Amino acid sequence: MTPDRVLVTVFGLGLVAFIVWFFWLKKTRGTRAAVTRSGYQEAMILVKGGYTPDVIVVQHGKPVRLHFRREETAACSEMVLFPDFNKSAKLPTGEVVDIELLPEKPGEYEFACQMGMFRGKLVVE
Repeated sequence: MTPDRVLVTVFGLGLVAFIVWFFWLKKTRGTRAAVTRSGYQEAMILVKGGYTPDVIVVQHGKPVRLHFRREETAACSEMVLFPDFNKSAKLPTGEVVDIELLPEKPGEYEFACQMGMFRGKLVVE
């Protein structure tokens, strides 16, 4: 095997390893929701090419209020779905939409757009 083929092969394998790590193995810590005077755990989520932040950490047994602000017009981001809580909401562009939840059990609960392209996670401790 020539040196240039070895170099291309090594570079290609490195690139494949990076892609596997980035999309499947990378763990994000998440953003802890702030506790307000009213007792709600609150977090603001920006919807623009995905959810930012996409992992929100909360305590179980306390009410959660998530504020979604959509900053784009892509059809995929028109709704957010919380299947484990049987909740969904339309997200008009430029408006803040609140979703209230009461996670009673610790665990990880996913939320997504209606097409499943934008994904996030609610981590309940």
